[in-house]
Amino acid sequence: MVTNSKKATQDFVPIKDIKGSVVQLKSGQYCMVLLASSINFALKSADEQKAILTTFQNFLNTLDFSLQFYTQSRRLNIRPYLELLEERSVLQNNDLMRIQLREYINFIQSFTAEVDVMSKNFFVVIPYIPTQINLQSNFKSFMGTNQSSAGNKEKGRFEEYRTQLEQRAMIVEQGLNRIGIRTIPLQEEELVEMYYHIFNPSDVSGHAPQRE
Repeated sequence: MVTNSKKATQDFVPIKDIKGSVVQLKSGQYCMVLLASSINFALKSADEQKAILTTFQNFLNTLDFSLQFYTQSRRLNIRPYLELLEERSVLQNNDLMRIQLREYINFIQSFTAEVDVMSKNFFVVIPYIPTQINLQSNFKSFMGTNQSSAGNKEKGRFEEYRTQLEQRAMIVEQGLNRIGIRTIPLQEEELVEMYYHIFNPSDVSGHAPQRE
């Protein structure tokens, strides 16, 4: 008997579902992802750098849960910008401005052909792993005969997990604010796009396919 050893692409993706700002993994873990701003540490004075490091260290020491800091670098899709310049060039009535705009377009095209222009985003991943008791409860409700009741319990547990994540996100937000970093939780469409580009790094289109 010949068996197909190839696995579907979905088998390699650890994500089970995304609801609002919450990501549910196949492992049973839940997480929330925050988009974080950056600070130019190199331009700070020695005293400011020391204060930032000390504040950040104190923030990490107060946490009773783990965090993951993730930097995503993506090749910037410059094509839409060039198309916009082309449209402006056609509408330009001033000959000198049209020539300068054309030279600028040629410069951008030659520069990006030799150098990869990258965009960089910073993320903070906040995990939450339900306790063993909750997992056992999930199994019991799954084996029960009342599907409506089980569905309500599952929804209630999800809201509990979401609340736990939101509380952790608030702690992280306040801690990072002290060193001048602002954060915002990613919502469903933004999470889909982030994970899409993690698993499809060669796609420079800038947008993930729409969910069905």
